[in-house]
Amino acid sequence: VSAPPSSVANGSSKPSSPSAPSSSSSSVPFHHSSGKEACCKVLHSWATKKFMSGSVILLPLAVTFYITWWFIQKVDGVFSPIYGHLGLDFFGLGFMTSITFIFLVGVFMSSWLGASVLQLGEWFIKKMPLISYIYYALKQISAAINPDQNNHAFKEVAIIKHPRAGEYALAFITSTVTLQSHLGEEELYSVYVPTNHLYLGDIFLISSRDIMRPNLSVREGIEIVISGGISIPQILTT
Repeated sequence: VSAPPSSVANGSSKPSSPSAPSSSSSSVPFHHSSGKEACCKVLHSWATKKFMSGSVILLPLAVTFYITWWFIQKVDGVFSPIYGHLGLDFFGLGFMTSITFIFLVGVFMSSWLGASVLQLGEWFIKKMPLISYIYYALKQISAAINPDQNNHAFKEVAIIKHPRAGEYALAFITSTVTLQSHLGEEELYSVYVPTNHLYLGDIFLISSRDIMRPNLSVREGIEIVISGGISIPQILTT
């Protein structure tokens, strides 16, 4: 009499076994979708980085070419009527005119007459408060990298400890100063530390033993400041 219940129990246990594969089969699409999402995230991150890298490379080139093209168009617009009367019209004429114009300006401003005209123009600019500030700031920056001047505004690139211990700042040596006190005389260096590109900054008088001179030219130092430190070499030696 007790045998049938055991057979019923055994029979009832058999139908429950097929339910196990159904749970495992339902987990396969879940793992497949999660792997697909991870792959999409990796591809999206890779594409974003490459796009940003391309933008960083092309942006300065695009700005440079745009400004150059704008200048060529302006110069060509001034001289086009003259070329029209002379019957001159060929490809690259505007570019050649712009290069020649810049060269002639450099030659003229290097002469006594050009310097006199420049002084007269600066006298008028000095009467305009805002424009004079912008002009002289840009003039000092241009003078720092002008190869035609014997006395550069920036003498050397320097590295100083600033603003606190363990931190360093890129600076430019502008001149030397002799400090006289009751202890004697001490030679100090006047260094300029830019805080906003090259237009604004701080001036420090520092002893020569507290100045490190890296293997950078003034032009390279200016490029580092303007680029926000992006163009700084990976290794600096003093």
